[in-house]
Amino acid sequence: MNHAVDIQDILRQTLIVTVKMGAPSLLASLLVGVLVSLFQAMTQISEATLSFVPKFVATMAALLLTGSFMYSTLHTYAQTIFDQMIVAGGS
Repeated sequence: MNHAVDIQDILRQTLIVTVKMGAPSLLASLLVGVLVSLFQAMTQISEATLSFVPKFVATMAALLLTGSFMYSTLHTYAQTIFDQMIVAGGS
């Protein structure tokens, strides 16, 4: 029964890490997409490709700005998982 709790804890940690890793770029892309859509609605420009470049630039900027945070999050998670594997293998 102890292993079920461990698996649930690992799955919970995995989902939290996934959200932490994806949120910065997704939120930047969402924000820029909404702003470009508002701009298009106000100016009545109906160019479909207009939103691609700003979204791409915002996503890359978010990745560059939050890259160290993402690395430390993933590194800590990997260390935790490997430590749990060692503890589980030794018992």
